[in-house]
Amino acid sequence: MDQIAVIIPCYNEEKTIKKVIEDFQQVLPEAVIYVYDNNSSDKTVEIAKACGAVVRHEYMQGKGNVIRRMFREVDAQCYIMTDGDDTYPAESAPEMTQRVLHHNADMVVGDRLSSTYFQENKRPFHNFGNSLVRKSIDVLFHSDIKDIMTGYRAFSYEFVKTFPVLSQGFEIETEMSIHAVDKNMQVENIVIEYRDRPEGSVSKLNTYSDGFKVLRMIARLYRTYNPMGFFGMVALILALISIVFFIPVAGDYLLTGLVEKFPTLIVCGFTFIAAIQSFFIGLELQNSVQKNRQDFEMQLHEVSDQKKVKMNK
Repeated sequence: MDQIAVIIPCYNEEKTIKKVIEDFQQVLPEAVIYVYDNNSSDKTVEIAKACGAVVRHEYMQGKGNVIRRMFREVDAQCYIMTDGDDTYPAESAPEMTQRVLHHNADMVVGDRLSSTYFQENKRPFHNFGNSLVRKSIDVLFHSDIKDIMTGYRAFSYEFVKTFPVLSQGFEIETEMSIHAVDKNMQVENIVIEYRDRPEGSVSKLNTYSDGFKVLRMIARLYRTYNPMGFFGMVALILALISIVFFIPVAGDYLLTGLVEKFPTLIVCGFTFIAAIQSFFIGLELQNSVQKNRQDFEMQLHEVSDQKKVKMNK
């Protein structure tokens, strides 16, 4: 087991990967640097090997697929995840590793949004999207994570080996953040100096399509992690619709003693029944979520024991 592993997912980063590797070798000389190539068509692999990095491959396209592979294959007491595009400063890595190794942090977030991100990033919709995602998760999950979508993070062994990677693409950072908050894991924020990609380096993130994927994932994870909140909201909306359309029917009945709009009355009845069903579905699923959290705590104990065994070998 490595003490510190720097894990770098890469796709066509030949212009910057050399500098990224050398920067982390300088600030973390004891770390093992892993470059996971995701079907690059340039010289990323050759340059990474020449710099002394351990190069491995993930042939299923997408950042989420690469991170799944990295988390599965690499064993370390502390993981530093960064991008190969030289937008994150290696100088922050020692402090991030200290938070994991000596302060019991499960995830340390490299916070771009509190420093230079909005000045350095030249894509206004990226800026808006990051702010929207952060605000959404703050409201829905009561989170205190300052930068939800940053690709610069440090992890404990326990986090890496218990995190179920479901995303295939750039939604992976959002999924990590929500998982950590839901499972009550220790998350810390460190403000970092973000710098935009150097000239000639192209972002693989599509502002619109990947942005919609992230928002869709937030809704899906909210339904999964807080079903009472999700289905309770659905129940409230259905109940309000039923009541609003029932009021005129009830008013006519009080005035005339007749029900003149039987179809409306029937629809209101079924809508209200659907609201009641939605409420009890949320209640039942919330019990399952609570059981899953209890099982997760037991899984954490098992993973901690596995870590001790590997460290003693």
